[in-house]
Amino acid sequence: MSEPVCIDRRGFLGLLGAGIVITLGFDSPRAFAQPAFSYPADPNAYLAIRADGRVTVFSGKIEMGQGALTSQAQLVAEELGVPLASIDMVVGDTALCPPDMGTFGSLTTRMFGPVLRAAAAQARAALLNRAARQLGVPVEQLVARDGVVWVRDDSARSVTYARLAGGMRLVEAVDQKAVLRTAAQMQLVGTSAPRLDGLQKVTGAARYAADIRVPGMLYARVLRPPALGARLASVDTKAAAAQPGVVVVEREGLVAVLHADPEVAETALSAVQAQWTRPASGPDSEGIYAHLAAGAGEPKVLLSRGDQAQGHAAATHTVQSEFHKGYVAHAPLEPHAALAQVVDGQVTVWACTQTPFPTRDRVARALGIDPQRVRVITPFVGGGFGGKSADGQALEAARLAQITGRPVQVAWTRSEEFLFDTYDPASVVQARAGVSRDGHIAFWDSTVIAAGERGAVPVYAIDNVRVCTTGGTTYGGSGAPAGPHPVAVGPWRGPGASMNVFAIESQVDQMAVAAGVDALEFRLRNLQDPRMRRVLQAAALGFGWDPKAAPTRRGRGIACSLDAGTCVATMVEVRVDPATGAVAVVRVVCAQDMGLVVNPEGARMQSEGGITMGLGYALSEELRFDGGDVKDRNFDTYRIPRFSQAPRIQVILVPNEGLAPQGGGEPAITTVGGALANAVFDATAVRLLRLPMTPERVRRAIAQAALPA
Repeated sequence: MSEPVCIDRRGFLGLLGAGIVITLGFDSPRAFAQPAFSYPADPNAYLAIRADGRVTVFSGKIEMGQGALTSQAQLVAEELGVPLASIDMVVGDTALCPPDMGTFGSLTTRMFGPVLRAAAAQARAALLNRAARQLGVPVEQLVARDGVVWVRDDSARSVTYARLAGGMRLVEAVDQKAVLRTAAQMQLVGTSAPRLDGLQKVTGAARYAADIRVPGMLYARVLRPPALGARLASVDTKAAAAQPGVVVVEREGLVAVLHADPEVAETALSAVQAQWTRPASGPDSEGIYAHLAAGAGEPKVLLSRGDQAQGHAAATHTVQSEFHKGYVAHAPLEPHAALAQVVDGQVTVWACTQTPFPTRDRVARALGIDPQRVRVITPFVGGGFGGKSADGQALEAARLAQITGRPVQVAWTRSEEFLFDTYDPASVVQARAGVSRDGHIAFWDSTVIAAGERGAVPVYAIDNVRVCTTGGTTYGGSGAPAGPHPVAVGPWRGPGASMNVFAIESQVDQMAVAAGVDALEFRLRNLQDPRMRRVLQAAALGFGWDPKAAPTRRGRGIACSLDAGTCVATMVEVRVDPATGAVAVVRVVCAQDMGLVVNPEGARMQSEGGITMGLGYALSEELRFDGGDVKDRNFDTYRIPRFSQAPRIQVILVPNEGLAPQGGGEPAITTVGGALANAVFDATAVRLLRLPMTPERVRRAIAQAALPA
């Protein structure tokens, strides 16, 4: 594999030669007066238009399979007026890209997208102004498309972007308000452009952090505790250090063996003799819910409206439930990996990270140096789902590189990934709600413990509603338990929303059953949001929903959610084997209003991925543990969805071009648990209140329901 080329922002832009660099002055307006562009004096460059007409886009966002590389390029190409093929993307590089907090929360398109569009629109304005001077006509008479500016009604009078950008070196800041294209004017946004990273990934040419090689590098294996919270009592590294070429590091709690051959490093690690002090026993995966409830603390009122007493008086049926969900691992295809190199006091880290800039700052603090002396480069990331935010491997690699004076790569094993990554928190939702005689929700009162606020408020129109949260979402660092949790917790695709929507939609379904009303009709009766109503009706049409009050024994379920600005309605069909408890998902129909869709096929891919991932937390994924002793260390016992379990999936994108693009990476996963739980009830007349709905839990619930009262 070829060696990576290290170049800073000044050097990179110097290679552009003559051309135009477009900056936005949100943070550093004085930088506009500078005759040249350099880092860190001006961190605000988003676009560079080269003398050959190609456009380089700088983005702090990273590509981890969600298609952000392509959608960002589409937005720029659309507003700038150039072919998509002329765009070169530079992402997740702290020396070249504008600062960014990270890639998470379905924020790339809906929050960073408008910034890119504005930069591209301002770049187009700058080019039009230049063309107006060169062609001798008012700018209002010019049209820009496909990298060419021409005079309206006189296409013979034209000039290319390449010519406008060539012949001089200029940093140009445009302070006029960007005029964005309307949806009707768009030609590229809204089309399913092929993914820019597709060829690299299907041919194996794409490089990830563990693929990076530099001369003289060492592979590190780090001594790990046998359980979370275990403390190192003593260590003997003499046998490891005696092996030829092995470097041993013992520094401030970090014990590692390094070698130019990763297999030799692994062998040397096995020669290290360590004694550990185990933590006091804590809750296990069955007792965790009582533990969380006991340690949750004072509830915070998230929403309070109306009068609970009045709602109780109006209710003819009341449903009270307590919902549980266990810890869930991120389980990405690519385990954590990083390579760090120190040259002349400058640190470069190649890391699989969702947060390049925060990682840069954490590395700087760990090494005791200025952040400007640290550069983080993010290659392709093989899945993150929120788990590649803590970046413990990057800190380890950087510390070891500083100590040894050699480039060092740290790549976690699958067992390390399961033990030292963070987990989606186990959580509890306590809900009490009532339905009135006319089939409306009379009151709602719920308390969320440890799942957080996302998705905690029902989407339905309820006059008397109170929602409280407690237990927080305090996340520890990699491998560090936080709050009442005995294991480390952290953000997991749509943090907390999947649990909250599961509880809400299961509770709503129970009220529909109590009222003797079809599940679809009950939801429509209690929905006022026109977007959500359209989405739910689109899902019903695509699914072919046949109204009938549950349980129908047909195995159908519904769930709705509003997440990351996107309205979602999911309908599923399942088959349940009562003898084994196995749940087979036959088909899924998911309708979404995402606003203006940048890349429809990319949006469908993200939704299909979220739905498939959702099958895991709903049916099989749960981390078994006893105190800090994590029982599941690989896919032999931790069951993620298999290809053979994948159902037919139909994603319906409900048009809404008048709304700016909304989130696409997470919303579809939030409804899977609720829809499946409702479908299992419809098939079996048995209500499961705990996720995942494993075959044993389903079988046991069916058997218990069959016992005489």
